Amino acid sequence: MRWLVKSHEMAITDKYPGARPIMEHIRNGIIILDKPPGPTSHQVDTWIKQILGINKCSHGGTLDPRVSGVLVIALENSTKLMPVLLSSPKEYVALMHVHKDVPEHEIRNALNEFVGKIRQIPPQKAAVARRERLREIYFLEVIEIAGRDVIFRVGCEAGTYIRKLIDDIGKRLGAGAHMQELRRVRSGPFTEDRAVRLHELVDAVAALKEGDESKIRKVILPLEAVIDAMKSVVIKSTAIPNILNGAPLAVGGLARVQSDIEKGDWVAMLGPTGEMLAFGKALISSEKMMTATRGLAVKTDRVIARK
Repeated sequence: MRWLVKSHEMAITDKYPGARPIMEHIRNGIIILDKPPGPTSHQVDTWIKQILGINKCSHGGTLDPRVSGVLVIALENSTKLMPVLLSSPKEYVALMHVHKDVPEHEIRNALNEFVGKIRQIPPQKAAVARRERLREIYFLEVIEIAGRDVIFRVGCEAGTYIRKLIDDIGKRLGAGAHMQELRRVRSGPFTEDRAVRLHELVDAVAALKEGDESKIRKVILPLEAVIDAMKSVVIKSTAIPNILNGAPLAVGGLARVQSDIEKGDWVAMLGPTGEMLAFGKALISSEKMMTATRGLAVKTDRVIARK
């Protein structure tokens, strides 16, 4: 990340995210969970609320009961980040079973045809309206082909249905195909190597009750971890009160700007110690943020920090 410095004035308020008291850390935390096959994503939410004794949590991108892998869980105050978590790109490893024998080169060619913009109608069981939607497949790589079984990795726009993608690939092959297994290996910036299992959360809570905070701080990350899924600006002290009241960020309130912001990007508005104060959509590019002397830079969507 490269920063452009607009002003050397820095605020002296706010707390460093890693220094929050433990209960505040939990209420402002996220869990990168390795969901097992079996439970629904909503059942996992219920378990986590019971384990932590909290009232609210939510997941960023539902996984079907049979699907395993990265499920980002936002806790209490962090649920304000749902617009960002839900819109983050996803990556999966899938096992596709083709219903007839098809030459390997035809399978590879068919998969390549689905890279780019595709049209999908959500399956009947989906909890969304069944109308055609445009989604993007960023890459689709074959890992292994063994007879009629094909293992592949796919990176895609949020809201892409891999089961439907496989069904469409089967139709393109003229043989039919269905999904046998699916695992999400990335959600936004969070990969499976950072994910923890439910028993690790249970162990961390048990350790916390014995006075050891270290495990829970490893299992639950500060909400600022999601900054990797966004662009960022650092704001001046004079702009903080307005931002905490939900006002848009004017260019005069900028201290530092990430160099590659484009209009429409999600932007985190940070205090000088890295605490996320709010986030919203960029109204102009970082280049214009640096050169403009008046006007608005970011439209505030959600305020994260308390006044």
